[in-house]
Amino acid sequence: MRTEETSVPGTPGVPDNVITTDGLTRSYGDGAGVFDIDLAVPRGRVFGLVGPNGAGKTTLLSVIAGMREAGRGSVDLAAGRTLLCPDVPDFEPWLTAAEVVRLSAEVAGVPVTGRDVADALERVGIPESADRRNGRFSRGMRQRLGLAAALVCRPDVLILDEPASGLDPQGRVDVLDLITSLRGECTIILASHLLGDVQRVCDDVAVLVRGRLVYQGPTAAIADQGRPNAWHVRVRGSAERLAQALREQDWVTRVAPVEEDCVYVEAVDAESGELGLPRLLAGSRTPLVSMNGFEADLESAFLSLTNRTDR
Repeated sequence: MRTEETSVPGTPGVPDNVITTDGLTRSYGDGAGVFDIDLAVPRGRVFGLVGPNGAGKTTLLSVIAGMREAGRGSVDLAAGRTLLCPDVPDFEPWLTAAEVVRLSAEVAGVPVTGRDVADALERVGIPESADRRNGRFSRGMRQRLGLAAALVCRPDVLILDEPASGLDPQGRVDVLDLITSLRGECTIILASHLLGDVQRVCDDVAVLVRGRLVYQGPTAAIADQGRPNAWHVRVRGSAERLAQALREQDWVTRVAPVEEDCVYVEAVDAESGELGLPRLLAGSRTPLVSMNGFEADLESAFLSLTNRTDR
């Protein structure tokens, strides 16, 4: 497992982590639970938590939030108010949206005004539903209402469990934009199986497999692990001569025909291909039509990590 810590500005080497766990374990028997989790969540950032179904994400979040006890290990919260917003919040159906938000603040001991309640509903995109009873809300609207009920409490740490899973495409964009806007205002832990969403909004990510932490660090760094260092190279005319020239290069690890005018090329690393391919094309005077690389993404890295762990 690789880790990377954020330091306190102006204090080199001193980690500024709002949540730290040490050997955190909660076992349910038969291999279920979480085991020996050493997690470090940097303050003021958006931290993603991903893993296959049954990996232990919900268990880990509930222990951090204080809703379940750990079997052993510890959780250190260097924050004031930590709130957990479940994937499908459930409220008394006769309460209006405004009443739900106000009640949430009262339970948390946070004084609010009518303007605060209205602002929270406005921020999650349902201001027109303030006086509607939530029992008739769709799943997506209940998720938005849960976010409003959390935000009105002004949390220091906001834990979101699948906040966009029940939303339509526009709703997902709205929620992700909201999460992005909260960066720096509070620390957010986002658990999601939608890896594209995690890659879009999260600064850091942790990967759980079978209850164990197999990676934590910057999202950009894990995405690079999934990069195949590969390209589709399309030329004018036949690509056979190019394919033969590529097979003679020591930095090329694989060449395969795609179409008559296109070849698939893998290199030992990204830099070798990015420098070597243009040089080879120019040196052989081969007319280039296009050269498309395979972008690094969280999904390919995630699959690489989980497959490696499952072996």
